[in-house]
Amino acid sequence: MLAAMLISLGVVFLAELGDKSQLITMTYALRHRWWVVLGGVAIAAFAIHGISVTVGHFLGLTLPARPIAAVAGVAFIGFAAWTWREGTNSTPGETAVREPRFVLFAVVSSVLLAELGDKTMLATVALASDRNWLGVWLGATIGMVLADAVAIAVGTVLHRRTALPGVRLVDSLR
Repeated sequence: MLAAMLISLGVVFLAELGDKSQLITMTYALRHRWWVVLGGVAIAAFAIHGISVTVGHFLGLTLPARPIAAVAGVAFIGFAAWTWREGTNSTPGETAVREPRFVLFAVVSSVLLAELGDKTMLATVALASDRNWLGVWLGATIGMVLADAVAIAVGTVLHRRTALPGVRLVDSLR
């Protein structure tokens, strides 16, 4: 179980670096308390990786390992090309939440929708198909929370260093 946890933690952490969920998390953390945002990410990660581990576990019981590994490999290459193409064509937008009492729900729903069908979901499906499902679930959840915690920290530091008086004035007008 420990090996499955460490492998999935590393894979998901690396796959999440620069992912859209990190941008969403960073944006929410600039406007709301970091612990509320990180709590929302943890709830979403727990749910989305629970779904993908369940799918992967039952696929591993019903299908042979080689076809799953081949499909996962092709899908990873496809996701890499898709991510590269999206990164060159788009600019990240800002997501704002008007009501502070709905921040947790907004973070959970945003991250859940962003992660559906994402490369980390595919990774946990592939890992759970032939490893301990509980270890994969815990490792993937911890890896995603750690990666998004890094995004919160980096976003906070960048915001403090680049928060010029003019930027603060424009930000207060919203």
